Amino acid sequence: MVVFSVKPLFSVLLVTLSLVVVLVFLSPPSPFSANWVSSYFPIGKQDIWSVRRVVEWRPCSWWLNGHLTALPSENNGYIRVDCYGGLNQMRRDFCDGVGIARLLNATLVLPKFEVASYWNESSGFADVYDVDYFIQQMNGFVKVVRELPAEIALKEPFRVDCSKRKGQFDYIESVLPSLLEHYYISITPSMSQRRDRYPLYAKSALCQACYSALRLTRSLERKASELLEAIPKPFLSLHLRFEPDMVAYSQCQYSGLSPTSMKAIEAARGDRQPWTGELAKVWRKRGKCPLTPNETAFILQSLDIPSDTNIYLAAGDGLMEIEGLTSIYTNVFTKSSLLNGEDFTSLHGNTKAALDYYVSINSDSYIATYFGNMDKMVAAMRAFKGLCKTLFLSRRAFSELTSHGLSEKELIQGLWKAHTDDFVMGRGSALPDCFCEFKL
Repeated sequence: MVVFSVKPLFSVLLVTLSLVVVLVFLSPPSPFSANWVSSYFPIGKQDIWSVRRVVEWRPCSWWLNGHLTALPSENNGYIRVDCYGGLNQMRRDFCDGVGIARLLNATLVLPKFEVASYWNESSGFADVYDVDYFIQQMNGFVKVVRELPAEIALKEPFRVDCSKRKGQFDYIESVLPSLLEHYYISITPSMSQRRDRYPLYAKSALCQACYSALRLTRSLERKASELLEAIPKPFLSLHLRFEPDMVAYSQCQYSGLSPTSMKAIEAARGDRQPWTGELAKVWRKRGKCPLTPNETAFILQSLDIPSDTNIYLAAGDGLMEIEGLTSIYTNVFTKSSLLNGEDFTSLHGNTKAALDYYVSINSDSYIATYFGNMDKMVAAMRAFKGLCKTLFLSRRAFSELTSHGLSEKELIQGLWKAHTDDFVMGRGSALPDCFCEFKL
């Protein structure tokens, strides 16, 4: 009987395995590899969506459970909300106006949409949103009327513009006297007003309007569903903001842009000149400068978002330097590429924004390069629907990290940490007006 000793054989195998591991880790990553970012992280790291969250934002129970105070039998008059800007800004102002109407015990008149001529848009509230559904969903929260009583309908409302007011002014002190005097007023809500001062019944009306009662018209929702169906699944909706007016408004300077982009930016600047010298550095480090498509692609790679990801580009007209994204992420889809020519040419400012909003709240994941009105609305609506794969790219983190002269590896790891920290803690997932923190 021959007996073999396993110890020498085990030692040889152990040494061989160790050499293989050393060779793997010492071999430099190829700069031409499509997965060059992944090589900087430990084996087994997945994209950012696989990171376990510890905080989520969910609709507050005082709203969902119908914490309502019965509507008084008599009201103080009628309020119309005058809304300005793009669709999502008007949506925000209208939701504020619903809360104000309930706060002042007023009957809500359907809002007036005032759209700037350069959006080539004349559609009103009823052209975008289902009025019958809105009135039905607001029953018990605030009284809504389609038409004014005959004795009031012939006169214009007394205008109360709160949009420029700053600080902690009070609607009851500032607006209620005008309502009681004129009985029919129009208001433009203030962006600076803190909603946490509202009683719960007024906050509930605001939340109900914004997240439960506003539904697209049947025809617009049908077109949005067709667009959603046409996008290959799964997909990421990317709200990318790098238009000439956005860059001009930011007062930021960029190097390496094409002559066409530079010309468009200069045409949009007007009297608003970019910061220079030390002020430009400070402005950028504060996160005030929009991310270019190329910078966006770099951050997405740092978050290990695969380059073959299906991406729906939720963006306005005039997007510049898009090749910086599409040269890396090749499966990029837009409204113009998915809709037939006639459908696309019939769209204007409000309807385009409505389609982007609908697709984004129903996407598998959503990433925004900005924190504007659409982004806040989409993030909150996704939280309402229980969709947690939502992230805002940090312009501040990107500018801060790139200002330190870090190596490529250090920059990628820094971006990964900054964004996973935000994702883990649910930062930016929803605004606290209607949503409460829920620890997992």
